Amino acid sequence: MGGGRRLEAVERVAGGSKKGVYRLVMDDATTAIAYLWDDAENYWPGAEGDDDPTDPFSPGLGLDLFEAAHTRLDALGVRVPAIRLLDRDGNHGPADLVIVEDLPGETLEQLLARDPLTAAPVMARLGEALAAMRRHRAPTYGKVAVVDGGGTSRGTSCEEVVLARALRDLAEAAARDPRIDAARDRLEEGLLDLAAAVRPRAEYVVVHGELGPDHVRVDAGGNPVVIDIEGTMYFDVEWEHVFLRIRLHDAYRPLTADGLDEDRLALYLLAQRLSLTAGPLRLLDGDFPDRAFMAGIAECNLKQALYLVRS
Repeated sequence: MGGGRRLEAVERVAGGSKKGVYRLVMDDATTAIAYLWDDAENYWPGAEGDDDPTDPFSPGLGLDLFEAAHTRLDALGVRVPAIRLLDRDGNHGPADLVIVEDLPGETLEQLLARDPLTAAPVMARLGEALAAMRRHRAPTYGKVAVVDGGGTSRGTSCEEVVLARALRDLAEAAARDPRIDAARDRLEEGLLDLAAAVRPRAEYVVVHGELGPDHVRVDAGGNPVVIDIEGTMYFDVEWEHVFLRIRLHDAYRPLTADGLDEDRLALYLLAQRLSLTAGPLRLLDGDFPDRAFMAGIAECNLKQALYLVRS
């Protein structure tokens, strides 16, 4: 941050569910953002395999995943917050810590709601970033830290990994909501039929994995800045675009990509609806503070999942 500054205040930033996010305020009003991956900051109930980075869908926890994703995205020209400090040795806190530049403006979600016209060039630049991510290919899938480090991920294919996860999400959701339980056979049959239609693929692209408009901030120059990048992986591009469509609705149009596989889109849509049902319900087992918001996400996606397999 430069010499002569002193830390004057620390403010918790709302929104983090897996890590602590804090704004650091210096005595000259300079600010920065701290990410802290401490168990006390993680609202998600622990599950077997959470600490296994070879599972593409294991939680994106820790500085190693963040740093690898940051390096890859930055090399592709995707705007990410500049790193000010990395601490994996506990010199400045109780757990993995990174300090990055503060981007105090709006999220893309807020800008789209406030002024869609002003948001249009930001969306266009985000489309360019996504295109750069699609152009970078890898012969295997998995978290960037694993693949770029020469490792191998679990499973045999993206679709197999997605199917296995979707079946787990279905079981968890069925155990928590009687409507999913009543439709469990129909949902399972739908997943299996959709997965059977997917043709093999041997090349994968860079995807954020959860690129909603709340995970894109807008800097002072009107550029999209991608945040919460720890889950970045090499995977099917369709996974990214299903999530973008779910989150952006009609505003998705500027991000449309050519050549997407309709069979993968169909499988991944049902899988993500189940994930966005089971995940929030699982989070509500703990002490997550914004319970009404999370329950609303579960309810919306539960209804959409049932709609996809309606008789």
